[in-house]
Amino acid sequence: MNYKQDYSQSNLIVAINPRYPFTKIGVYNNNKLIFLKKINHIEDNLKIFKDCNELTIIRKKSILKELLDNGIPIEDIKVIIARGGLTKPLKSGVYHVSKDVVKDLGDCKMGKDIVNLGGLVADALAKELPNAKAFIADSVVVDEYDDLARVTGLPELQRKSIFHALNQKAVARKYAKSIGRKYEELNLIIAHLGTGITVGAHKNGLVVDSNMGYDGDGPFSPIRAGGLPAGDLIKLCYSGKYNEQELLTKVSIEGGIYAHLGTHSAEEVDKRVQEGDQKAAFIFEAMAYQVAKTIGSMYPVLNGDLDAIILTGGIAHSQWFVKKITERVNKLAQVVVYAGSDDIETLAMRGLSVINGEEEVLEY
Repeated sequence: MNYKQDYSQSNLIVAINPRYPFTKIGVYNNNKLIFLKKINHIEDNLKIFKDCNELTIIRKKSILKELLDNGIPIEDIKVIIARGGLTKPLKSGVYHVSKDVVKDLGDCKMGKDIVNLGGLVADALAKELPNAKAFIADSVVVDEYDDLARVTGLPELQRKSIFHALNQKAVARKYAKSIGRKYEELNLIIAHLGTGITVGAHKNGLVVDSNMGYDGDGPFSPIRAGGLPAGDLIKLCYSGKYNEQELLTKVSIEGGIYAHLGTHSAEEVDKRVQEGDQKAAFIFEAMAYQVAKTIGSMYPVLNGDLDAIILTGGIAHSQWFVKKITERVNKLAQVVVYAGSDDIETLAMRGLSVINGEEEVLEY
């Protein structure tokens, strides 16, 4: 569907990225950033994932207040765009937030995670504004898997595509442009190092395999437990210590660095390492070791035909952590670092492409 707007000097785009425990918003006038804010939500708590509807209302009100308090002309807002959450598997692209999107995100049909709030808040905010429409871009469930990647040793279970599609594809295109090539011509392994960690095998513009970073596959991360010994996990399930929801929470938002060191801030852990904290250094290096091991596992997926390894996401700001990964994988290919993940700019530019009619909006 085409959502092209007539050219205006006041085509405003609001990009939204909800995280624990803040929401980052950016307002662009066409391609120019005019307002950027990180809104902290002191009422959010990692230990208690509240009802999605409750959190949606809280965050929508906070964003609307910031827009009004800072003199943003809300009648000029044409697009509100967020990172896609845990919906059904989707093709890469921009989607209009329909009733079905809202229902699946709100019901946490495919999983419960803070990323689901993106589409929900965008929809709720658009309903408050006279000329705005809500969209999501490159959902975390973008599915371009090779069918071989789906198979497990149990016919009842299949591997699913859940990874940081938005940022991985953005840095892939950025790298391709920097060397004068097209993304669709390259084979890349990209590791997004953030609150969650995913490593994707990019083959000629398609992510044909990745670890399922959301609830138990690949490296542990600041809040996720990563891959666990299956037998021991099954025994833990039947130990009587936890109910189903408690154990899912333990694996998906109370695992990893948080479980070992009591913080989900990789920046804080990096600081502890620099100050000589041996336990912090050991756990941080163990996480780097697991990232490197997962990168290595993607090498045969690409038949050893690899143009570059890219490290991105917030933890890539840690030179110590990047070094620990690089020294284990640099014989496979050149290692390129794009520290951080500017999801706000990426989302805004996707929103602008919708306004300009350069990108066809897909229907859910």
